[in-house]
Amino acid sequence: MSLHLWEQVAAWKSSKYRFVDLTHELSPETPHWWGFQPLKETVLYDYPENKKEGDTWTAAPMQIKEYTVVGQYGTHVDAPIHFDPKGRTQDQLRVEEMVYPLVVIDKSHEVAQNPDYELSIEDILAFEAKYGRIPEGAFVAFRTDWYKRPANDFENKDAEGKPHSPGWPIPTLEFLVKERNIGAIGHETADTDAAIRAFQPDSHPLPAEQYILSQDRIQVEVLAHLDELPPVGAIIFVTFPRLKNGTGSTARVFALVEN
Repeated sequence: MSLHLWEQVAAWKSSKYRFVDLTHELSPETPHWWGFQPLKETVLYDYPENKKEGDTWTAAPMQIKEYTVVGQYGTHVDAPIHFDPKGRTQDQLRVEEMVYPLVVIDKSHEVAQNPDYELSIEDILAFEAKYGRIPEGAFVAFRTDWYKRPANDFENKDAEGKPHSPGWPIPTLEFLVKERNIGAIGHETADTDAAIRAFQPDSHPLPAEQYILSQDRIQVEVLAHLDELPPVGAIIFVTFPRLKNGTGSTARVFALVEN
């Protein structure tokens, strides 16, 4: 019996590598899409020493909390069915779809100058000219440093109340799917589409999000700490519950990278 895999795990946990948590802390204060209510926490059972007047539960040496939260909250995964009626549900996603080679395309400087910035095909080609071709099955992350914004300013509304945030246009996603056969995408904002395109009167709402999920790909939204990763070479792990008929849920996402 080979112990090679165990040795590999030991190597990963050595000083040669580091793990980077790409997940926002889950709480009522977590950044999330404007249409959702914040997470609600209720203590159902608590330690006897914490019991308050009026508590009716039987004393027990345990603490149990109930959480009320929408699936697509904070750092979360979207299953194809989220926008595709014929798409796969969360329980139909395979465990091997929880790990990918990671590509991080950094446009944080451009987004700082223009919050409506959209990642273009030219950006992809320029990235590849510097770092090499994006590998088949890769997870492509759009780094904007948007995660650093206060949760109550994720929409970045102007004086007229119109939101401004960066995103993926459909031509870029089509290129990545058809020409590079990527496995998944991710971003730090709460929407796939740039805010200026998300809800246009002459088109379907959130067209880029509809497109990527209709291609049987997953995506991860509201990522964090992409600025701690190199453009290429890391591995990303996207973990989430095997939720029956699930359209998406909060996720714990992290990367492994060489020091």
